[in-house]
Parts: sequence; structure tokens; C-alpha cells
Amino acid sequence: MIVQPALPVRLGRAPRSRRAAGRPAASRGWLWTAAPAALLALFVLLPLAEIVVQSFLDDDGHPVGLSGWAAMLGSPSLWRSLGTTLGVAAASTAGCLVVGAFLAFVLVFVPFRGSAVVRRAIETVVSFPSFLIPLAFVVLYGNAGVLHALLGPAAGRFSFTNSVAGVVVAEITFYTPFIVAPLIAAFSGVSADQLNVAGSLGAGPLRIIRTIVLPEAAPALGAASMLTFLLTMNEFGIVLFTGAKDVLTLPMQIYTSSIVSFDFSGAAIMAVVQVVLSVGLYLLYRWAAARWTGGAAPAGRGRRA
Repeated sequence: MIVQPALPVRLGRAPRSRRAAGRPAASRGWLWTAAPAALLALFVLLPLAEIVVQSFLDDDGHPVGLSGWAAMLGSPSLWRSLGTTLGVAAASTAGCLVVGAFLAFVLVFVPFRGSAVVRRAIETVVSFPSFLIPLAFVVLYGNAGVLHALLGPAAGRFSFTNSVAGVVVAEITFYTPFIVAPLIAAFSGVSADQLNVAGSLGAGPLRIIRTIVLPEAAPALGAASMLTFLLTMNEFGIVLFTGAKDVLTLPMQIYTSSIVSFDFSGAAIMAVVQVVLSVGLYLLYRWAAARWTGGAAPAGRGRRA
């Protein structure tokens, strides 16, 4: 029997026809990113660049260099509005943490009939426009609201809508779901076996919450609180519709300077300050979230081992 020798197998580059077939798909790949990049540049980067340029011009369009920045940064009104912005955001975030943590804990660990309906109702608040909350507060608790019509002059003691407290309560009402949703997910991941073992060893409810539940939910709690602080710091509609004249936050001062006073240069400078502060907080939020998420995995693997 004659055995034919095996044909040599050539190892190397793919045939030219195959390489040519793959080139059109690879060469057209940039088209998938060109359109989003063009839209981003047209509707985001170009307006931001326009604002930055306007901050170095006067109202007539003449360059003034850094003199406008020096005057604005030396203005007490800027730092007063910035302090009000940070104070309202901090108070609103703290209130959202307390209310949101309580609601999430009850929805996860205290089963009751209708809990699913309550959870959906809380999630529905996110779909509302932010100005709807202060508008409802004004209708109910304002000087010409329902409560004032029922109680007469005695309702004056309950009138809080036109103050810092009204802004904070409205922001807590609107932004609490941003705390509830991630905490429900975090609390749902707590092992029931751990809770049962801790309870069988004599740990009380407060100790179980402090030693088991809160450490497991700490990453979600931290990330949600930073995101809520960022959102409340940039809130404009709630402050505007509350009608609190004494609450002059940085977004409100930007609006007043540009629309009411026509001080476009000053408004542009304050807008740049707002953007820099917001982007800095967002980067801090992303860094903290990535660190918490990355640090949780090794610890979890160690406990399972």
C-alpha cells in the first residue's frame, strides 16, 4: 500500500481575501462613535466653551482678562450663596439618609401586606418633575393653601414653605428614593443565616444592625449619599418654586444674574464655579464608589473561605 505524503500546512497570515473581507467592518467602526461625539461636542462641549469664554469678557463682549474673576471671587454674595448651597445640600442629604435608611430597612426586614405597593409608590416619585413637590407644599401649607383655609390665622405657625426648612423638606421628599433604591438592594443581600446566628447568640436588634447590616450596606450608603449631595447641590426647580426669597443658592444666583440683572459675565463666572464644583464632586463620587466596590470583593471572598 502506498501512503501519500501529507501536504504541508502553511502557518502564517490569513489569505488576502479574508483580510480584505474584515477591513470594511473595521474601517467603518469610527462611524459608530462619530455621531455621538458630534452631538456631545455640539450640545455639551460647545456651550461650556462659550460660557468659559464669556467669563473673560464684559457685557459688551470686550476682553477683560482676570479682572472679572477677581471681582467675582472677592464678592461676598458669591461665597454666601455657595455656603447656602452646600448647607442646604448637606441638610437635605442627611435627611434623605435618615428617612431613606428607615424606609429601606422596613421594606426589607419588616414584611407587611402591601410592601410592594409602597415600594413602587416610592420609586414613582423619581419620575415626577422636581418642581411638583414644592408646588404641592405651597398648595397645602402655603399662606393661601388648604391648611390656611381650614385653620385660619392659626395655620401661620405651620407655614414653612418660604424658608430654608421648606426647601430642605421638599428636597428630602423628592430625593429620598435615590437613597431607598440602592439600600433595598444592599439590605436584600444580607445573609439571613448571619442574622439568625447573631440572634441565637444573644445579639440584640441594634447590635445586629450595627455589626452586620450597616457594614454590608456601607458601600451603597456612601455612594447614594454622595450622589444625593451632588443632585441637591445642583437643584434649581425646587428652590425656585418654593418661593423662598432668603434661600439664594448658587443656581438661583446664576439665574438671577443672567435673566433678571442681565449680568452675563458674572453669571458665566458663577456657572464655571458651579461646573468645576459639580465635576469635582462627581469624580470624587466615582472614585469612592469604585474603591468601595473593589474593596468589598476581597473581604467577601475571605469570609466565604
